[in-house]
Amino acid sequence: MKNNNNVYRILVVDDSSTNIVLLEAILNGQGYTIETALSVKEAYQIIKKETVHLILLDLLMPRVSGYDFLEEIKKSDSTKDIPVIIVSAVADPENRKKSLELGALDFINKPIDIHNFIERVEAILKKKETIA
Repeated sequence: MKNNNNVYRILVVDDSSTNIVLLEAILNGQGYTIETALSVKEAYQIIKKETVHLILLDLLMPRVSGYDFLEEIKKSDSTKDIPVIIVSAVADPENRKKSLELGALDFINKPIDIHNFIERVEAILKKKETIA
């Protein structure tokens, strides 16, 4: 999917390389450019040097949790407007509520439903495009 003749760049942050490969395959198939990070530290390095249009974030990350990363990027003027979708196996209502309160726009449970996942990613990117 494109935005003004450029391809959307999506950052997938997950400590499971299996999950990254799956999401990367799905999103590449839709025409997105994918950046991947196996840790929050890697994710910070990417968002400092690259324009990212959407972050797909796992909550259970080593050392620094997905919650902490989400909270930090939402505090920073340079990253606060990047939409974040939580993609997590931790699907209880409290985690969903906390994620949305910290600034995530959506919460998708693992294992993902591919069709539903693509629709939700596209909806957020279209919404971002109309705001920009």
